[in-house]
Amino acid sequence: MATNNDQQKQQKIQMWSEKLAALEKEYLSVMEQRGEAAQAGDLTENAGYQILTEQGEVLSARIGETKKIIKDLGGDLSEETKTAPIV
Repeated sequence: MATNNDQQKQQKIQMWSEKLAALEKEYLSVMEQRGEAAQAGDLTENAGYQILTEQGEVLSARIGETKKIIKDLGGDLSEETKTAPIV
């Protein structure tokens, strides 16, 4: 029989896992937009590309932090992508 503490821990893991899935979906969207912006020409003067790159870096950091929280709670990341996004 699970204790109240175990149930709370599982609820937290579920909440953070859902947050991780949303962050990863957002990251993929930003990277897709970044790819489209890259096709717009000179990347050194492409503000859209630069902004999307920065957004990707922020999301990548948030994904890493969220994965650490899940791991620290005792969650299993085997169902999640274990590789960190590369910007």
